[in-house]
Amino acid sequence: MKQNVGTIDKVLRIAIASIMAYLYFSETVTGTLGIIALAIGAAALITSAVGFCGLYSIIGVNTCKVKS
Repeated sequence: MKQNVGTIDKVLRIAIASIMAYLYFSETVTGTLGIIALAIGAAALITSAVGFCGLYSIIGVNTCKVKS
């Protein structure tokens, strides 16, 4: 897999994952919506750690800087 998630994108994904986890574990968001928020946060964290986003590859987006 070729990386297509850049540094700024990774930081934003980690921030989103942290916010979603906080909302779920503080019981601000509960029930089905809470589980969905937690799943979105987990997906954001995983794609940030791996550096590859499947959706980006489908729509042709690449936020990685090109190495010369």
